[in-house]
Amino acid sequence: MADPKKIGIFTLVTINLAALGGIRSWAPIAECGFSAVFFLILAMICFFIPLALIAAELSTKWTGAGGVYVWVKEAFGHKFGFLAAWLLWIENVMWYPTILSFIGGTISYALNPDLASNPIYNVVLILTIFWTTTLINLFGSRASNWLSRLGALFGTFIPSTFIIALGIIWIFNDHPLQIEINWGSLIPNLNNPDQIALLSGVMLSMLGIEMSAIHANDVENPQKNYPKAILYSFLAVILFSTLGVLSIAFVVPKNELLVNAGCLQAFSYFLNTYHLSFILPFVGLFIGLGALGSMSTWMVAASKAFVAAGREENLPPVLIKLNKHHVPKNLLLIQAVIVSVLSFIFLLMPTVNSAYWILMVLTTQLYLLMYLLLFSAAIKLRIKHPEKKSGFTIPGGSPAFWALGLLGFFSSAFAFFICFIPPKQIHAGSKAAYVAFLVLAVTFFTLLPILFLRRKRMVAIPNTS
Repeated sequence: MADPKKIGIFTLVTINLAALGGIRSWAPIAECGFSAVFFLILAMICFFIPLALIAAELSTKWTGAGGVYVWVKEAFGHKFGFLAAWLLWIENVMWYPTILSFIGGTISYALNPDLASNPIYNVVLILTIFWTTTLINLFGSRASNWLSRLGALFGTFIPSTFIIALGIIWIFNDHPLQIEINWGSLIPNLNNPDQIALLSGVMLSMLGIEMSAIHANDVENPQKNYPKAILYSFLAVILFSTLGVLSIAFVVPKNELLVNAGCLQAFSYFLNTYHLSFILPFVGLFIGLGALGSMSTWMVAASKAFVAAGREENLPPVLIKLNKHHVPKNLLLIQAVIVSVLSFIFLLMPTVNSAYWILMVLTTQLYLLMYLLLFSAAIKLRIKHPEKKSGFTIPGGSPAFWALGLLGFFSSAFAFFICFIPPKQIHAGSKAAYVAFLVLAVTFFTLLPILFLRRKRMVAIPNTS
């Protein structure tokens, strides 16, 4: 008989899809036009497939609480494990303003399109939604998982299927397209850095498949069911992303596309054409709910990894203390304060689009640094522990494992450096200021853990044994 306290395959798939986000990541990719198909396939082959398979192997062979922290710690020691957990946590902090802007832009575009590009509105909504979600998460994982499942169903599956169906109908009814569909437009100009820079938007949509490894200990029969959930999630992302991105690109002109509300723009075009515009507010609310579920999923998952790392590294107890619902209350509140400060970047950048983009790129870069540690750890663990036979093993033996590990590592490194190039489609102000901001931000947030580790000698968790 199945243990009712364990997570099943369906629940794990919904957690994955809520985390990966689906429709919320499609508008930035739609900036690529028809070449989005090329970029999606490239990213899936070079990054998503290696990450999905290696995460499945790592999560079933090293199933301790903490996910990526456990893997990197086993390979390189506590300090590098802590750095990996830190990068996972801090990139989420950078990401929250973008997902909150998406929620606000989506809801506002459904009610009043002018608000979607209003920076003051975005800041107020970000603060309201994030603090509300933080308070919900303080009541434990049951409330968070409920919000994730509800968001995945109503905010991801239903709107994603709906916009894809509308895109297919649009094609069969011979409506005009805003992009060219031919071999020439499929392959981007790879000698043009501005074109390659759009890869950062595609990469962001691929990040997070390893997140469910944090729940590995809670999965029923993890050696069998976790790899299955990864496979089902992977197939769903391939199908939905390609068709969904093209549906947006078909109807929204590039010069009008809002990266924080592009999906609602597409719905608006579709529904107005088919005289169904009265549905738009409901679609906006559903999509906003899906993004909220995704954010709630990440809020809990990243905090769990950071707490696991913090206990090993003797961080100040105030940071990792759990409340009666087993939630790091103080950490979530500190996180909310940082996000509140970050949200004011929407008032400083030239446009909402540019603020959204630069935070999205910073998120991607910090995450990619974590993936460099993850792929390195996977290779080191295969060398260090060849006797580990239990759990999922990548088909093809060691040659396939090495090929995937190296492919994932170098793809992550390439994408990291590409992110420093601002795409011409986004008004980001001065190119020098754009690059300088990213260099300083990445350097600061990567070196900041050193300060935490130095406190280990100054403030240690009391030994109660």
